[in-house]
Amino acid sequence: MAKTLASRCSGFVLSALVALGNAHSQSLPPEVDAALARAKVPREAVTLLIVDAEGKAVPRLSHRAAVAVNPASVMKLVTTYAALELLGPAFTWSTPVYVEGAVRDGTLFGNLYIKGQGDPKLVLERLWLLLRRVQGLGVRTISGDIVLDSSAFAPVETDPGTFDGEPLRPYNAAPDALLLNYKSVVMTFVADRTANSAQVQFDPPLAGVAMQTSVPLAGGDCGDYRAALKADFSDPNRIRFGGTYPASCAEKIWPIAYADPKTYSTRAVEGLWQEMGGKLGGSVRSGSLPPALAAPVFELVSPALAEVIRDINKYSNNVMAQQLFLTLSLQNRLSAVPGSAARATANERGTLEGAREVVRRWWTERMAGVEAPLLDNGSGLSRSERISAQSLARMLQTAYLSPLMPELMASLPLAGVDGTMRRSRSRATGSAHLKTGSLRDVAAVAGYVHAASGKRYVLVAIVNHANASAARPALDALLDWAMKDN
Repeated sequence: MAKTLASRCSGFVLSALVALGNAHSQSLPPEVDAALARAKVPREAVTLLIVDAEGKAVPRLSHRAAVAVNPASVMKLVTTYAALELLGPAFTWSTPVYVEGAVRDGTLFGNLYIKGQGDPKLVLERLWLLLRRVQGLGVRTISGDIVLDSSAFAPVETDPGTFDGEPLRPYNAAPDALLLNYKSVVMTFVADRTANSAQVQFDPPLAGVAMQTSVPLAGGDCGDYRAALKADFSDPNRIRFGGTYPASCAEKIWPIAYADPKTYSTRAVEGLWQEMGGKLGGSVRSGSLPPALAAPVFELVSPALAEVIRDINKYSNNVMAQQLFLTLSLQNRLSAVPGSAARATANERGTLEGAREVVRRWWTERMAGVEAPLLDNGSGLSRSERISAQSLARMLQTAYLSPLMPELMASLPLAGVDGTMRRSRSRATGSAHLKTGSLRDVAAVAGYVHAASGKRYVLVAIVNHANASAARPALDALLDWAMKDN
């Protein structure tokens, strides 16, 4: 399919490719220059390109467009569009469940196996549904163990605190073939003035973790309620609060990454199984599926890829993007295994290097002659990933002319409306679908702008500088300028 699409689009994008390759830096719009000056960001720290989406004209604006820079989360555009083409928008992940032993009088006399295959959206509600389907088999007690198999992905060893010093942010979770609820705990605080305390609910319940279920109320504005709580997450066996909760906050929801991610899945499955009334004779542990168990008793199927990439791009979900990136490697390896019932083995595991190679090969076939990006984990949560505005714009032009354009565009935040663009101060509300990117020293935006003239443009703008976060008004000014083309 990729080669057919490439030949169909090549005639349209050829002129744009030549123009992009020959484009020299142009003067920036005065309002953009002024905003950069206020942010103390030099023009040499900015790369940008605005070009007709169909590639029918020379760039409207080009500045250092051929320079490869760190794109932050706009790299997710490469991962998600490659996945749409290679896997298809209707692709789904399955999580098969196996039983080893007989079920009699409500008891499974043996082990239950849950095999992860990379589902990026196995959140709490869907984990509950999986365990409810186990109970639907007539199982209320498991005499053996619940075994969690994460072997479909090679381990990605990361320290969640090394990247940005925020180890408890759920977006810093490492990918996992059996990724449950992003390895996070969602705490819901509800003020109860009658009891003069806030009730705290934890989802999912984690086995073996003592959780403080109430916090004294305090007066004053809601403000920074998280600081007021004086939460202590340092002990994996206990979550406690040394402070108070402002009564004016009413209800607040605070998601955190669990302090010991390696034991999260086992604790979450055991805690939820027990909360659902299930009994367990053994333990929940990590392990591998025995080769003798050929057929699952059921499979939990994920939402379609077209829906999953909406979460990835609109809300810039890093761990979901990495799950998808590794899935490209896993599916590539499985496609080479004869038989439709092939299961991942040590030789058919999703790996980061395998995913990089899959995307590099796809890029070479689809964007012939255009410099390929330098990939790391496919999410942009990286200091080493690089792409030029020229290369990214070419990919967005190619996507615009493909049958998959609606799926990709619908996954992008709509300026001033939703996702990471909801609070945009640009006047382009509802007129631009743009992926944002933010890291320390990086600010970026890339996607499609529907201009006042009715033309559709591809816009890519990336700032790499210590003051990048202060350059957001300059990116808004650029968006406004792009929209007003009449």
